[in-house]
Amino acid sequence: MPKQYVDIVPEQQAVAASVAEEVRAPEAPQPGDGSLLVSMVGVIAEQLAKAQHGRPRVLVMAQGKMARRSLAAIRETGVWTVVPQAGDWRLDINPKLADEAARLGQKPLRQLFYNAYAVLQAAQEAQVCAVFLDGPCAFLASDNRFLSRAAEAGIGVFAAFEDDVTRQYWTERVPAAADVPGAPQPTWWRTCHSCKLTFDDAQFVANDYHCPHCGTLDRMGSRERIDLILDDGVFEEWDADLPDADPLSFPGYGEKVAAQRAKTGLHEAVVCGFGHIGRVPCAFGCMDSGFFMGSMGSFVGEKLARLFDRATEQGLPVVVFCASGGARMQEGLASLMQMAKVSCAIERHSRAGLLFISVLTDPTTGGVTASFATLGDVILAEPKTLIGFAGQRVIRDTIKQELPEGFQTAEFALQHGLIDAIVERTEMRRAIKTLLRLHCGTPPHPEEEADEVLKAGAQAPLSEKDRRKLERHAQRELRRAGLKGAPEPGSAWERVQLARNVHRPTALTYISGITESFFELHGDRAFADDEAIVAGVGMVGGQPVTIIAQEKGSNLNDRIRRNFGCPMPEGYRKSARLMQQAQKFGRPIVCLVDTQGAFCGTEAEERGQGNAIAENLKLMAGLTVPVVSVLLGEGGSGGALALAVSNRVAMQENAVYSILSPEGFASILWKDGKRAPEAAEVMQMDAARVFELGFVDEVLSEGEGPAHENPEEAVENVLAYLEEALAEMAPLSPEELVTQRQARFAQF
Repeated sequence: MPKQYVDIVPEQQAVAASVAEEVRAPEAPQPGDGSLLVSMVGVIAEQLAKAQHGRPRVLVMAQGKMARRSLAAIRETGVWTVVPQAGDWRLDINPKLADEAARLGQKPLRQLFYNAYAVLQAAQEAQVCAVFLDGPCAFLASDNRFLSRAAEAGIGVFAAFEDDVTRQYWTERVPAAADVPGAPQPTWWRTCHSCKLTFDDAQFVANDYHCPHCGTLDRMGSRERIDLILDDGVFEEWDADLPDADPLSFPGYGEKVAAQRAKTGLHEAVVCGFGHIGRVPCAFGCMDSGFFMGSMGSFVGEKLARLFDRATEQGLPVVVFCASGGARMQEGLASLMQMAKVSCAIERHSRAGLLFISVLTDPTTGGVTASFATLGDVILAEPKTLIGFAGQRVIRDTIKQELPEGFQTAEFALQHGLIDAIVERTEMRRAIKTLLRLHCGTPPHPEEEADEVLKAGAQAPLSEKDRRKLERHAQRELRRAGLKGAPEPGSAWERVQLARNVHRPTALTYISGITESFFELHGDRAFADDEAIVAGVGMVGGQPVTIIAQEKGSNLNDRIRRNFGCPMPEGYRKSARLMQQAQKFGRPIVCLVDTQGAFCGTEAEERGQGNAIAENLKLMAGLTVPVVSVLLGEGGSGGALALAVSNRVAMQENAVYSILSPEGFASILWKDGKRAPEAAEVMQMDAARVFELGFVDEVLSEGEGPAHENPEEAVENVLAYLEEALAEMAPLSPEELVTQRQARFAQF
């Protein structure tokens, strides 16, 4: 912790300046001769001596080589010295150098020596009249909140005068007046639930709600959350006072509920009502882990069920912040039944075609996780949130299983496809506001902050190093296939090479160019998040659409992470989930195709690659919303078709579409992969031939050259096609859309 000192008042500055001169002068006073320390403490000592007939007690907060000198100088004034002990000899002053030792916190942490709460607690427990700060502990002398609290407790604060090596001279630190502009004032104490250290709440806020010591994101109360998320913190509460329930007549339960109400100021563990987020009206619920750890009893279940039913009646989206340890044990089976009751209400709300956004905060466990918390159309989570059904201790004790690092965290859930996104708390309001606007098709209000932070990024420019890596990789692939030399100009094989060009813009570039804003949603809600499929909600031509794209990656590392755009089964299951969501809300679907084919490997087969593709084909065949697909690069086999059973299908002029790769075709039919160029011609896989055969509706120009030479023009042409296709299909009924799509493929 760096040393920081606040400016002292002018009178103290004058005294400090005179003392500095005395220290530098040959006749500077020696210990025992009387000093600034004696004169400053003298008044306190005299008053306490009269009141208590004893020596005044002072707490000396010091560390390092100057601690011994500080203690010696202070003890010469005749005060009773108390030194802090954290329980670690490497941190503590030798207690033999002082009159008394005081315990500082419960853990041997260096942070405690400049933690305002710990120092004030030690000072009050030791009943001292003053605290002397030296070394790293002098950091507190710059904390106006600490000084204010010390003054309220009648404790003086003194900091060592830096120029004084002998530690004979000290300056008194007093808090800035409340009416001084910019003077930080005390708020309330907040204790980190992880490291258990206590800080001024303002320190958490200044640190984006992360613990200043361990970095853990702090838990928020429901009222704080309402102020943070809702427009101007304006909230109309619903069903505030429902009858209490004690179905088991559990001994002492009523008294515990009353104690929780007195402690938290809340009536129960959830607050529900109505508000606006980004000027979009919504039903809003917020659980509070401060009340019985947010456990779900009859009251909580009833309030949440009523929230969804009232939102259904009024046609409102629902946003719920979840925070719970699970079912409330004191209510037995009645608590268990709340899982089903709330789930039934959510089903009614969903059947009405309304949006439910669930936000998981720390902790979200047990019956809440196994019911409404994970039933959201969109599931967001704060970083490092504990998310799980069975507790870790239960798992260890029951099946004696070692748990992986990061188990049951938000990051673990995202990796395993169980949630849509992790959002920092400072960005949570913006994220929810963007999702509500995209869902409703509401444009941003000019007075509101922009949403561009949530927009997908365009393909980053390739560095020279990345360019060489990708080109070497492409050359290795050709050599493995036994292919050499440049393709013949205008040939199908040349189109294959252009479609595979490592500089060709990928799907993310197109998403960035065709959408006014885009929010990516992750995961298949069952196993994993396949990054070869990018899916989410965006605005195209002023209307909300669901976008599903195959993404190859913009550099070698990115391509490896995205499996070179070859989706796994969970990628297709993610796309199916987003398609079903689009159908629920009546949103058109835009698919961007660019893949050599679905990934072929043992893990893909084990998890049902064929099943996943088949399920997508069947689902798309019956979708009641408009579906448009554009082949951007490679369209290989069933892996491409799984995103191309659409009402309209187009290809860029240098894209290719085929039953499989030319290398695979030549290997299967001719037992010679080197004949891939010949196979490309035989398969007629270039855009012009595919269009002539009637498999696509239009070939899109990429401009004067290939898309990688003029990406902006290529993106504009794709956007123009999408807007035109969507406008043409807008008047069609759901039945007409299904009939048209199925008739399109029946002709082949």
